[in-house]
Amino acid sequence: MRLTRNDRCELRGSNLVGGDTREFVTPVRPNPDELLAQVVEENRRKARGRLKVFFGASAGVGKTYAMLEAARLQKKAGVDVVVGLVETHGRTETEALLQGLEVLGRRNLSYRAITLSEFDLDAALARRPQLLILDELAHTNAAGSRHLKRWKDTMELLDAGIDVYTTLNVQHLDSLNDVVAQVTGVVVRETVPDAVFDQADEIELVDLPVDELLGRLEEGKVYIPGEAPRAMENFFRRGNLIALREMALRRTADRVDAQMRSYRRDQAIQMTWPVAERLMVGIGLSPFSAKLIRAAKRMADRLSAEWIVVFVETPGHTNLPVETRDRVFASLQLAEQLGAETATLAGPRIAEAILRYARSKNVSKIVVGKQARPLWKRMLRRSVVDELIEGSGDIGIYAISGEPGGPLPSRPSAAERGIAWGEYAWAAGAVAACTVVSVLLRSVLNPTNLVMFYLLAGVY
Repeated sequence: MRLTRNDRCELRGSNLVGGDTREFVTPVRPNPDELLAQVVEENRRKARGRLKVFFGASAGVGKTYAMLEAARLQKKAGVDVVVGLVETHGRTETEALLQGLEVLGRRNLSYRAITLSEFDLDAALARRPQLLILDELAHTNAAGSRHLKRWKDTMELLDAGIDVYTTLNVQHLDSLNDVVAQVTGVVVRETVPDAVFDQADEIELVDLPVDELLGRLEEGKVYIPGEAPRAMENFFRRGNLIALREMALRRTADRVDAQMRSYRRDQAIQMTWPVAERLMVGIGLSPFSAKLIRAAKRMADRLSAEWIVVFVETPGHTNLPVETRDRVFASLQLAEQLGAETATLAGPRIAEAILRYARSKNVSKIVVGKQARPLWKRMLRRSVVDELIEGSGDIGIYAISGEPGGPLPSRPSAAERGIAWGEYAWAAGAVAACTVVSVLLRSVLNPTNLVMFYLLAGVY
């Protein structure tokens, strides 16, 4: 699996809203600030070296081997390739791949009467190859080195315009440190910030089925034969390897998803790409929001989908009672505890804010609370659910009940909204309209019937 920033594609689609099947190109003008930031980022990237990370679940899956094979192909293509440092761990197959490649000498450092050999950053900068091979990105350098961590050496090389190939295991990602410790019982001390991983220009996932990796361990191809049994009893237990492999696959998938969303944003693409299920739940001020969240959690589990819970704060929410705000906060906290991503949005219209955010996140399904409204009120004024359905396009809308036998209201009460001058203006306009209609129809209808127009406007 190879992921690059340079992927380009052309989008054509059909607008299915209202049965219209015309081909279209989304007519959305990019934000000027986003365009400027994109130009600045492109200029910075051109001046900087490119980073490629060979990523795997654990030692022994073949990251260094794959990296050296790729380096040899680059050299064959005429690229100036230099090996800054590679740890072969005595593997003859890996050592054979170093043949014919220029290898920099290491820098010797004394630490507590012990001589340690480290990557020579100054020698690499002085040699200045087009491509430098630097193994084990998470390595901690010996005392006396310019940088404490090898990933910082890598950043300096990139800033100097040198391309770098490196390797990394999933357990060394900083954000997964506590998860790895919980699963394996081993606290990994050497970590790399996720920002370094996310900024890489290319990620190549080097994957190996667990049974094959265990076979390599038994054959002494990962550690020396005497250490293999101990490793298999501790960190390299079958369950640990399965969990680490899943983490590596998921982290790579997250990377692909982030690249796809970035591409859609740069190209101003509004249409949802249904490459994976992603669920979004819109909650309101209802006391039944917690039950809606739990129902959505079950739905997300059945779909094996990521899910997001959002609350839209409108101008009418400025004077909400403290207990109502606390209820919304508690609902968002519950969503986080159940594993959802949460967000508070702002906008004058709830449906517009939800749909805008859903498209930015490539959401495939939106879940909202079902509303109980009389037929005549539904005919006169659309609900949030109606507005979502009308503007959803290719996003699925699911209206479910937050409480068995009871609806989930989504609009704040008049007391919670405070003074809504817009609604007063609308009421005055409705009365004026009723007066005009009554004047026009007074010769046709008697006064008793004309009063019904005012009654209808007042009830609404």
